Amino acid sequence: MTLMTAARSSLASADRPQLGLRERKKIKTREAIRTATYALVEEQGYEATTIEQIADRAEVSPSTVFRYFPTKEDIVLTDEYDPLLAEDLRARPADEPWSKSIRHVMREAIRTGVEGDMEVARLRTRLMVEVPAVRSRMMESMSVTGRMLCTAIGERTGRDPDSLEVRIYAMSLIGGLMETSLYWAERGHQDDLTSLVDRTLDVLEHGLPRERP
Repeated sequence: MTLMTAARSSLASADRPQLGLRERKKIKTREAIRTATYALVEEQGYEATTIEQIADRAEVSPSTVFRYFPTKEDIVLTDEYDPLLAEDLRARPADEPWSKSIRHVMREAIRTGVEGDMEVARLRTRLMVEVPAVRSRMMESMSVTGRMLCTAIGERTGRDPDSLEVRIYAMSLIGGLMETSLYWAERGHQDDLTSLVDRTLDVLEHGLPRERP
């Protein structure tokens, strides 16, 4: 999820264990593939960009690209730092209200991830709007992210992560953040993303506000 997986720079945080050489090489390869993809898409468009071109630009084989990313859409959407969001939620104070925890984590994700690489964030969300295959793949991936979030909610709240209430809340949050990404892109990325996310979380916490007279 574009906003749910934004906390990319936190991988280097001093309080996280150092990764081994093999894992660092994997991350470097994935980043090279992503960087090549973004550059090619900017140069010639998404549809014209092929896996063979991406592999050539990243200096890897096409089979390596497919080993890391099953589809071209996954290159745009996935992020190896996905689990860090759940880690950050687990790290919040145990007595902190859930709504406050998720708001804090999302603001930090935007600050360290999206704002740290705004051009990539704009490209990814623009492709979600413009390319049906990317948007469709995003919808498919929501269930995986939802399960991860359900587990984190269960650990924080003591609820059954497979309960109806937890599943509804998790998927509502993910769906809301996806719509926030689309809304941001559809409006030319003119709005402040943090403010949009705050509005999203307000709706989830308090319901749809009454229309002003």
